[in-house]
Amino acid sequence: MELEGVLAELRESFESGRTRSLSWRQSQLRALSDILHKEEEDIFRALKADLGKHKTEAYRDEVGATIKSLNHALENVKRWMAPTKVGVPMVAFPTSAEVVPEPLGVVLIFSSWNIPIGLSLEPLIGAISAGNAVLLKPSELAPASSNFLANNVSKYLDNKAIKVIGGGPDVGEQLLEHKWDKIFFTGSPRVGRIVMTAAAKHLTPVVLELGGKCPAIFDSLSSSRERKMAVERVVGGKWGPCCGQACIAIDYMLVEDKFAPILVDLLKETIRKFFVKPDYISRVVNKQNFERLSNLLKDPSVAASIVHGGSLDSEKLFIEPTILIDPPLDAEIMTEEIFGPLLPIITLKKIEESIQFIRARPKPLVVYAFTNDEKLKRQIIAETSSGTVAFNDAIIQYLLETIPFGGVGQSGFGHYHGKFSFDVFSHSKAVVRRTFLTEFSFRNPPWNERKLQLLRSIYHFDYFQFLLYFLGFK
Repeated sequence: MELEGVLAELRESFESGRTRSLSWRQSQLRALSDILHKEEEDIFRALKADLGKHKTEAYRDEVGATIKSLNHALENVKRWMAPTKVGVPMVAFPTSAEVVPEPLGVVLIFSSWNIPIGLSLEPLIGAISAGNAVLLKPSELAPASSNFLANNVSKYLDNKAIKVIGGGPDVGEQLLEHKWDKIFFTGSPRVGRIVMTAAAKHLTPVVLELGGKCPAIFDSLSSSRERKMAVERVVGGKWGPCCGQACIAIDYMLVEDKFAPILVDLLKETIRKFFVKPDYISRVVNKQNFERLSNLLKDPSVAASIVHGGSLDSEKLFIEPTILIDPPLDAEIMTEEIFGPLLPIITLKKIEESIQFIRARPKPLVVYAFTNDEKLKRQIIAETSSGTVAFNDAIIQYLLETIPFGGVGQSGFGHYHGKFSFDVFSHSKAVVRRTFLTEFSFRNPPWNERKLQLLRSIYHFDYFQFLLYFLGFK
């Protein structure tokens, strides 16, 4: 079907009203759950083909995490849909008001290649829960996953209201020529700007999930047990999610110079412990990204800072987990998001200097901090800006439906997960109801001093004075 026909069918499905019903929303969410349960092995094969993901990593980051989100939506969508009564001031008496969530219409979702199943279905859950018709455009850089989604979404879900379209940048450009009721984009800032520029022509609202250079502040901590646990979480938060090819992966670390040698030794030990087999870590997605990452290490001043790893295998698209100490701050590895298995460590005289270091750079998606210093924690919260602050762990925030997930500034805007996903694909419509029980003449001309005093009283919540004026005692 031609693109115009696809869009017309989506619009017709939404205008029919069936996507608004609770039963439709629940049935589509259950169908998504069926895909994840019944087609699990096919998902594992697709993610292995696209990214070399081990099935355990694939389940942790994509299948299991999405099932959890689906269960949460199924349990709560009826309540999310319900109108919310709100209070009204005395000046509006006799009036009642409520906020009614309504679907936006036909929405477009662009998903990313690094978590191709999870980052497609997570926003889709929100769009369906909110009652929209949806077109999903997965990334062409994960072709096996894109094909899996196209085949199974059409097989399990309402394929007149929820569609998946494949193709490369040319298809994306064609999609952006059309008017949508919302666009949800996950990807790079460069493409995000293109999406936003195109959306502006139609005044289409946009959510951009972009990422950025996520720092990890690493305090010395007080015990060897805590240090070991923290380093394991760092390694998991750097190389665990798709070999560092994730917007929430740790991009670089900040540590006091006196503690840096201890940290490096602990990192090396943990890397050897975690990645005892080659397939325990994902590969780089494609040749282009492999070359980009390889070029980061070719700068002689950067290569000189490598203290672990650095080996490359262009045939297998594999880059060894690599640690660097104090590469030049003006080198590309420290000015652009790495999105790969390279970990720079920047040393400071005092760990408190990390706050100014972060403040001097674009706002990241996440600031991680490993510390027991409560004063430092308060400073990080108060004096840095990021989508999320996470203390003493990495990545865990992605799994929490009760907090918003999203960036700020250059790391994006708009947020989702849990009810936030429902809200981002809904319009909160204000509904006001007033009766004919009575009318207060003081709110209308002709004006006089008594009406002015009555208005002063009611706007200042001085109901005793209002009553006196109204009854004629003043």
